[in-house]
Amino acid sequence: MRALLQVLTALTLLAYPLAVYFGLNYLPAGTIALVLCLLLTVRLILQKQKVKTLVLPLLVGIALTAGSYLAKRSDWLLYYPVVINLTMLALFSYSLHKGPCMIERLARLKEPDLPDEAIPYLKKVTLLWCGLFVLNGTMAAYTAGFTRLATWTLYNGLIAYVLMGLLLGGEWLYRSFWLKKT
Repeated sequence: MRALLQVLTALTLLAYPLAVYFGLNYLPAGTIALVLCLLLTVRLILQKQKVKTLVLPLLVGIALTAGSYLAKRSDWLLYYPVVINLTMLALFSYSLHKGPCMIERLARLKEPDLPDEAIPYLKKVTLLWCGLFVLNGTMAAYTAGFTRLATWTLYNGLIAYVLMGLLLGGEWLYRSFWLKKT
């Protein structure tokens, strides 16, 4: 049951923009805020602080969804992607200053004995991710405050994921083919 709840809450968080869009358009007022608040709370309980960096965005998400319901302000639901991007930006930026950088940490999961020459490249990739989080966070804030719900959903539920996928895939291709030639 625990594993099923973890999968359900993870999928819901990934599909958050779509859930908000359909919830605001097709469910009674406040329903999606309560459902999302419940799912975020379950995710927080299941997390048990395994990854401490996920606790803050979950708590802010719970506050946004609960506040949205209590204040009868559905627009508050639109700011969760901003919180996620700010959290990721803070995490990646902090890792650049305190080391090892986030991409190095992730790379060491697969290859613990990375050569020293790889570290500057991994820092550049971490910096690229920081730039993407700035772009996505800015666009998430802009679409939340100044566009229609459909535009917000398109950007935060599709375009932002495509950009992350392009960076992830592009970096992998570059590393796999270009760097191996040198």
